[in-house]
Amino acid sequence: MFPVRGVNVPFRIENYAYLDRYGRETVTWIRRFQFPGRERRFDATMIYSRKRERIVDYLGTHQHLAVDIDLRVGEDGGLRLRSGAQRFYEGPVGFNFPMVFSGYADVHEFFDESSHRFRIEVEVKNQVWGKLFGYSGGFDVEYLEVDVVPEDVRPVREERRA
Repeated sequence: MFPVRGVNVPFRIENYAYLDRYGRETVTWIRRFQFPGRERRFDATMIYSRKRERIVDYLGTHQHLAVDIDLRVGEDGGLRLRSGAQRFYEGPVGFNFPMVFSGYADVHEFFDESSHRFRIEVEVKNQVWGKLFGYSGGFDVEYLEVDVVPEDVRPVREERRA
């Protein structure tokens, strides 16, 4: 996702729920990784697609890539997400993105009773090249009341396609 590696990299995930300009219930997933001297950010915006009967995750600030998400509750009560089919959009152009050039994501989020913290494990693999990206760690949750979703967490462009 970005050309930096590290161990014990502090990160923050920001989620905001709101209605997008098409009236869809939307949740942002803003991940901020604090590498020495530079913050790296990975944005995603999720909606539920009635047409596809699943969650669609738009990646990036311009929503060029739409990814189908299979979501279930794991045996430990945590969330298990697995990415599926991907589509690329730019203006009127849209096509199924070849998975040989991308990866499948497996995400596990759960509450760890032993440490009293939430945990996240993410791994993105390509069928040919193997592991492309991943991170794992523990985090605490802070719930904040907000009246307005900050503009810098909304995508620059929203796609109506699902």
